Amino acid sequence: GAVGVLHAGLVPLLVLKLKTELDGIQELILDTLSSCLRVEASEALATDVIAILEEKLTHSSVAIRSKAAWVLVEIGAHPEGKIVVCEEIIPVLVRLLEDTDPEVQASAAGALMFATVRLEGRFSALGAEAIPPLLKLVAEETSKARLNAIKTLTMLAELPEGREALLDHTDTFQQCLNDPCEAVKRAAKIAISVIKMKP
Repeated sequence: GAVGVLHAGLVPLLVLKLKTELDGIQELILDTLSSCLRVEASEALATDVIAILEEKLTHSSVAIRSKAAWVLVEIGAHPEGKIVVCEEIIPVLVRLLEDTDPEVQASAAGALMFATVRLEGRFSALGAEAIPPLLKLVAEETSKARLNAIKTLTMLAELPEGREALLDHTDTFQQCLNDPCEAVKRAAKIAISVIKMKP
């Protein structure tokens, strides 16, 4: 279905419809865009999708905030998308790490994880003071965002400023070594080694 939507050139139209449709329809559009972006991002990036998504990240509907953040995760998974997310949206994503909804937090942490693959993204995340809310998510045992938060903090620890800020928090990662999820344990182990690494 996503390939069909892309071949029909409907992505720009869907992005435009996000501005005018009712909330329920917007949710469906965001789901569709998410599927399309898994295949191809350039068509969406040629529109003003980032500005529209930024607006949706502050929407009163939890579902719309969460789905908009998830679309940003899909955009951030593409090389050209990472650049756009780094330049324009990281401060908003950092604010969403403290959203009241766990789904929104998880999507924001995922989008940040992709954005911090780029050096500019790491500097931008540090500048937006991403470390405290990320550490909070790592410490919450029930957080769906936990794995993404650990991976993002590992990226930030690759910068001297990030490593220095995280040195006093290795106990937060130590607790994750007993996590029932194997991926969380592995990510925590890597985070600890990066934080303690002597350059």
